[in-house]
Amino acid sequence: MVRTDILIVGAGFAGLYMLHQSRKLGFAARVIEAGEGVGGTWYWNRYPGARCDVESMSYSFSFSEELQQEWRWSHRYATQPEILRYANHVADRFDLRRDITFGTRLTSARWCEEALHWRVSTGKGEVIEARFVVMATGCLSVPKVPDLPHLEAFGGEVLHTARWPADGVDFAGRRVGLIGTGSSAIQSIPHIAKQAAHLTVFQRTPNFSVPAWNAALDPDQESEMKRRYPELRAKSRASYAGDYADEGVVTLLDLDAAEQEQALERRWQQGGFNLQYAFTDVMVSEEANRIAADFVRNKIRAVVHDPETAERLCPKDHPFGTKRLCVDTDYYETYNRPNVSLVDLREEPIERFTPQGLETSASHYEFDTLVLATGFDAMTGALTAIDIRGAGGQSLKETWRDGPAAYLGIAIAGFPNLFTLTGPGSPSVFANVVLAIEQHVEGLSGFLAHAKDHRVTRIEADAEAQAKWVKRVDDGANATLFPLANSWYVGANVPGKPRVFMPFADGFCIYEKICNDIASHGYEGFHLAPALETA
Repeated sequence: MVRTDILIVGAGFAGLYMLHQSRKLGFAARVIEAGEGVGGTWYWNRYPGARCDVESMSYSFSFSEELQQEWRWSHRYATQPEILRYANHVADRFDLRRDITFGTRLTSARWCEEALHWRVSTGKGEVIEARFVVMATGCLSVPKVPDLPHLEAFGGEVLHTARWPADGVDFAGRRVGLIGTGSSAIQSIPHIAKQAAHLTVFQRTPNFSVPAWNAALDPDQESEMKRRYPELRAKSRASYAGDYADEGVVTLLDLDAAEQEQALERRWQQGGFNLQYAFTDVMVSEEANRIAADFVRNKIRAVVHDPETAERLCPKDHPFGTKRLCVDTDYYETYNRPNVSLVDLREEPIERFTPQGLETSASHYEFDTLVLATGFDAMTGALTAIDIRGAGGQSLKETWRDGPAAYLGIAIAGFPNLFTLTGPGSPSVFANVVLAIEQHVEGLSGFLAHAKDHRVTRIEADAEAQAKWVKRVDDGANATLFPLANSWYVGANVPGKPRVFMPFADGFCIYEKICNDIASHGYEGFHLAPALETA
């Protein structure tokens, strides 16, 4: 039996920072991590071309001035290996590994009301008792494998982008089939195509993608940005997406057609999410969104030589940006290669896999390696995969059968002393997630310090406050175009998952202000039970 004050589940960026902060508060803390190293999503997602879609100077911790000054980023958008090196540097610099147990998966957690602690079991048979449990399990950490007919009949190698072999894969001379055209596919397809004898991409739903225009960071530019870090970090905190890029500077519908084209082209040339968030009306006005979407579709048509292929790559079933916008390098250009072909699964659905490939309603496609770039059970998958039982033995999975409900995305009514970092109902995937993590960890750290000072033993979200928060999240989403897409934001990629919009869409800056106001008013919306004098 192991006892600790705080048990943290996950050693990604959230778990590492939570451990660091817990120590500063004087708590005994321990982390359990399923992988054999730190890094979270950057430990598991090692597929070729894996890269952050937030600029590296922004996608980094700001809590330590020494850390942010000493670390050198090589490119505007960092690759997976570089981000993983950064995570390892953080773990080493702050001596975090001594409190992390690797290769250990949490299987169940039970709240013990009389003892006022959680009793946790791991896949290795270990039992841990903890006053507080912090789930730092990530929003995109449970791979989704669709129900593919007779997949077991396929005789070749099957890979998933979210569980890529650590030593990589050599595609030289191989015929590759790849299913999916989300972010992981859009990043990996150009790299696989350069190696493979032939690559066949099976697409169900095309997604909007914009260029990264990635390049090596100029040392002088990096030094200047580091000098301006206080200003840039403050700008990020005051922004919608938790980033220092310019936001909301133009209302597209206020411009005439020529001015609209010029403004969109300027943002296109800047690359990244500038095209989505630079305009005040693109994510709330269907007309403004159509103008932006037409602009991107025309860019696709201009790049892809074959008109039929270009049209298949043009999204037409959802507004621009309402599915996670992708940021790419040479994605559309790749379809001009003679060794790449595109199959539209809406035109010819998969009927069955065979030992040599797969059959659709129209043809048989042969390949010897299959890559599944089929996404994740987002935001809730890692939590509902664990048997978590709160007060009275209620199951979290059953509690969330109609959709996730959490107060501020950090606490759940009926589950005392359990906290979720960047959970459903918080900005999380709608923001620069490293800043979202910092905000959540710092807010929770302040809360736990308050509990320690006031001898609070039991913290639980108020059910009524939670219901109001869930409604606010829903109302905020419905004021935008986001719910119009069948996206993983609403769980549409997982059959049977309740259709509930999960991220907080009103903006990072608004969310942070709300959390600060709640803290300044004695953590309203939470039940805080002080210790008994005899305890």
